Amino acid sequence: MHRRLFPRSLALLALVATAATAGAPGATAESPTPSTTQLRATIDTILADTRLAGGQTSVVVVDTSTGQTLYDRNGDRRLIPASNTKLLTSTAALELLGPGHHFTTDVQTTGRRRAGLLSGNLYLRGGGDPTMLAADYDALAAQVAAVGVRVVTGNLVADDTRYDRTRLGPDWTWDDEPYYYAAQVSALTVAPDTDYDAGTVIVHAAPADRAGAPAVVSTTPATGYVRIDNRTETVTKGETSISIEREHGGNTVVVTGQIAVGDEPASDWVTVWEPTGYAADVFRAALQRHGVRVLGQTLLGQPTPEAARPVARHESMSLAELMTPFLKLSNNGHAEVLTKEIGRVLSGSGTWSAGLTAISEYVADTGMDTGTLRQRDGSGLSRRNLIPATEFVDLLAAVRAEPWFATWYAALPIAGRPERFVGGTLRSRMAGTLAAGNVHAKTGSLTGVSGLSGYVTSADGRLLAFSILLNNYLTASVKSLEDQIAVALAGHREGGAAIAARTAPPAVPDTPRTPEGVECSWVKPITC
Repeated sequence: MHRRLFPRSLALLALVATAATAGAPGATAESPTPSTTQLRATIDTILADTRLAGGQTSVVVVDTSTGQTLYDRNGDRRLIPASNTKLLTSTAALELLGPGHHFTTDVQTTGRRRAGLLSGNLYLRGGGDPTMLAADYDALAAQVAAVGVRVVTGNLVADDTRYDRTRLGPDWTWDDEPYYYAAQVSALTVAPDTDYDAGTVIVHAAPADRAGAPAVVSTTPATGYVRIDNRTETVTKGETSISIEREHGGNTVVVTGQIAVGDEPASDWVTVWEPTGYAADVFRAALQRHGVRVLGQTLLGQPTPEAARPVARHESMSLAELMTPFLKLSNNGHAEVLTKEIGRVLSGSGTWSAGLTAISEYVADTGMDTGTLRQRDGSGLSRRNLIPATEFVDLLAAVRAEPWFATWYAALPIAGRPERFVGGTLRSRMAGTLAAGNVHAKTGSLTGVSGLSGYVTSADGRLLAFSILLNNYLTASVKSLEDQIAVALAGHREGGAAIAARTAPPAVPDTPRTPEGVECSWVKPITC
């Protein structure tokens, strides 16, 4: 297994270099400078918070220019990383697929075309694009109509064979399955909006114009693939309490509760059962709108014949561009598609196992010790993922040398930046502190699991890589503790007086409770 040298084999040389660069002769991990000793005391005080009593912590901080470890508590302990797992998936995708990688969705046929009649099947071939919107399927249908096709005598065949038919990730819990962060994965799918939560619909419940009537329920995009069971009531006044949930094993969405006349609609993202059929339904409706009639049935999961000829094509944004919605909003579906796409491109097998094998080989090459960790999916939704903080820091230090690093670094959430596609899941955290606009890091959240791993520039201009993993706590949230550590790192000055690095933890507001599998701090109609 090939491994880069920096993270461990050059550690001793880096520590020697540190003595010169730190402005404190003779400073090492064993004999730290006074400012580093102060920083360690600050972090120790933060981690002594009673909310972590009985839990597990793993925290590592490294100066990326020298390799000096500024702080290490249980750095080699394997903990559940939640969405910090996306650091592995995203970096591997950029290296193995390339920043210019695109997904394509094609319409093809083997039939003969005479005048407006196409004799044969029309194939909708999915390329894995997780950003396909209803508008993109409409544009494909417009291309079909533009070449003169008016009637298709055969079937509409939805080809999702680029990836396997395993729709849900290994170890995902059954009760997550209806929610947008655990959507089924298919090579042919639909996203309802530009958050690009592929394989979901947004269900809206608006009040009727009179009390006693059911709410007006609709979906984005409009589709007949989802059946609405509307059990709601519009009331004269009172608190809106709408519940939207899909029944297991099908596409019946049950909408219950009440909504008051004049209230804003209630909305929620809901996964669909079998996204391939969803995409085919949206495309077939688009064909009809553009005057193209398909006389046959809709068939799912059949491959496009090699002899098929192109009719229409849609190309996705580049992988470099996809990194922004993927990492800023911690999109689980993107992580899983990229895992399968890596497997497909590198080994011809669009499976989780093939993709994870390739990811493991890549991160081992960066210097991560893959013998000390386990990755079970691309997103971190599995609770069987186990990764030590020190391995995250090794990865963070190594990828600074990659040609795509600037793109990836910019795509990470940025603390305290309120713009949704800048701050992402950190948009409401660390505002008004030295960490705001400074910390670029990946968040992670599951019940009893929290993580923050990334970069912070210290007060003396050094880029620090850090990883904070907190597990098995019983309180609602420990994210304010992560924020306090990040603020302390931002204020750290080696060889001089620290700024905001003190034994009393910096004052950072807490973050409310996070539902399973959900990252906080961006707009979703759920409580974070």
